[in-house]
Amino acid sequence: MQNVLQIVYLIPLLPLIGFLVNGLGRKHLSKSMISVIGCGTILASFVLSIWVFLQVKGGNTHVADYFNFISVGALKIPFALQIDQLSSLFLLIITGVGFLIHVYSTSYMQEEKTEHFGRYFAYLNLFIFSMLLLVMGANFVIMFIGWEGVGLCSYLLIGYWFKKQDYNKAANKAFIMNRIGDLAFLIAIFWLIAKVGSVSYTEVFSAANLAKLKATDITIITLLLFIGATGKSAQIPLYTWLPDAMAGPTPVSALIHAATMVTAGIYMIARSNLLYSMSHITMDIITYVGLATALLAATIALKQNDIKKVLAYSTVSQLGFMFLALGCGAYTAAVFHVMTHAFFKALMFLGSGSVIHAMGGEQDIRNMGGLSKKLKITFITFLIGCIAIAGIPPFSGFFSKDAILLSAFEKSPVLYGIALFTALLTAFYMFRLLFITFTGKFRGTQEQEHHLHESPVSMTVPLIILAVLSIIGGFVGIPEVFMHGGDKLGEFLSPVIASHDGHKVSHSTEYMLMGLSTGLVIIMIIFAWIKFKNYQRSEATGFGKVLENKWYVDELYESIIVNPLNKLGSFFSSIFEKSVLDDMVNGVGKMVNYGSRQMRLLQSGQVGNYVLLMVVSMVIIFVIQFFLRK
Repeated sequence: MQNVLQIVYLIPLLPLIGFLVNGLGRKHLSKSMISVIGCGTILASFVLSIWVFLQVKGGNTHVADYFNFISVGALKIPFALQIDQLSSLFLLIITGVGFLIHVYSTSYMQEEKTEHFGRYFAYLNLFIFSMLLLVMGANFVIMFIGWEGVGLCSYLLIGYWFKKQDYNKAANKAFIMNRIGDLAFLIAIFWLIAKVGSVSYTEVFSAANLAKLKATDITIITLLLFIGATGKSAQIPLYTWLPDAMAGPTPVSALIHAATMVTAGIYMIARSNLLYSMSHITMDIITYVGLATALLAATIALKQNDIKKVLAYSTVSQLGFMFLALGCGAYTAAVFHVMTHAFFKALMFLGSGSVIHAMGGEQDIRNMGGLSKKLKITFITFLIGCIAIAGIPPFSGFFSKDAILLSAFEKSPVLYGIALFTALLTAFYMFRLLFITFTGKFRGTQEQEHHLHESPVSMTVPLIILAVLSIIGGFVGIPEVFMHGGDKLGEFLSPVIASHDGHKVSHSTEYMLMGLSTGLVIIMIIFAWIKFKNYQRSEATGFGKVLENKWYVDELYESIIVNPLNKLGSFFSSIFEKSVLDDMVNGVGKMVNYGSRQMRLLQSGQVGNYVLLMVVSMVIIFVIQFFLRK
């Protein structure tokens, strides 16, 4: 493993070099050179990640300790990278899907000026670097550096078209809401330092150090880390930034929503599974928050008309499923769904980009229709993505979602029922999106219809690769009920993630649950086909209006949080600052000015005055020395 130790730092370093070269040379490099550098560095990282994965699969894991990053008294925090089963799997997802998104971007962003084209790829490379640092870090501080890095890059990429004020507001919203979670994460790190004296995973999760923590400490630390995860992974109440992140270019949406930033919270909890398994309170909270988020986002997605907004709320809902699995103790199922979700959600976001590209920037699905005739590759790959996310066997989403539903059933049939209902809503709104967009008659303008064309090869090839992965990706986690020893993923992750020790249901029950969910999903797809195959534009009414307006959650936040804070800020700015702070500062200046004028009188230049002051001073000292001093 020594060879891996020597080169493993290249995996995050190469994207960082790509960021520096493209960022500093954006005014001097050609678009083709920027593309080669941007894509090439990620491809090289992907190749190295494959090699590292094979090493880990062979049983080689290692913590590469490079230098002391922070050293204060007894506290030593090294700059170290940890290569094990969990990090190596995430490396493949991040660099693999990230590379496909980079390739796709070379065509999608071709109309940008060269300087902005270079800026875009520099941001993408920095994003990948930050995410790699997050998952490779051997302690919570290195993870936090990557954590903040992806937050910064999301701000830069969401607000990429910075001349549009609404996009800047969306970027600010993402940045500010993430800071709430980040503060909780930071407090958790300080709490660990205070109680354990270390932030390194190998030390924090050792039996000796876990024994030092009281039940209260574990609950508080895990809850604080979970609050951090709700920010990055968009759970209630910190989820509203993610749909607004659609302001960025479509490949950015795929990168943020599929393989990288939003999965950071899942990774952090899976990495800390030993700690979480010791707090039933936190696990229950994660379960209910995840399920509520999945259901809420699914209902909102039912009535969204922006093609990217539907996918955004779908992402929030799928993240809720992942947190449901985490709360039920099925950490492997959550990680499995992270992987399959990366495939089919990246596929659908890039597919939506292909549609938007063909429609000349149009994103409202009510103005589309009949696109399957002109965008055959996009349609077929998008259909595969919809089948995968709906959970039809043997597509990837079936296996990972079945594992999550099974974990919910083992914990409570009620949880299973709500989760299954949410899964049915997922199938309905995804096929609603597919049928409205690709079937029926075209509802756009004649100019848009004339402009319709399939995307270039550099955009369709990533779609095809992701479609293939969406079909076969689930076979790494075939349940035991189908094949003894089929769950290769669970076996691979077992050294890092404790196996799910819930009550095992019988094979017959498991078959019944699979059949029930698959049958109901097929019924929902048929229902969506009947309802939307000949879609005619209509406006939402009644409860549909509430869903279209996202349960008015943004308006609620605006009225109870944003507006009061703005008014408080205006009060401090116009009254408190001017009448109190300014007067205090000006008063200090006036006092100094007045005092200096009075002191100046002592320096009159007359020797007689100086002699008089000297005599008076001697008398005062004499009186104090002999009469007042005890």
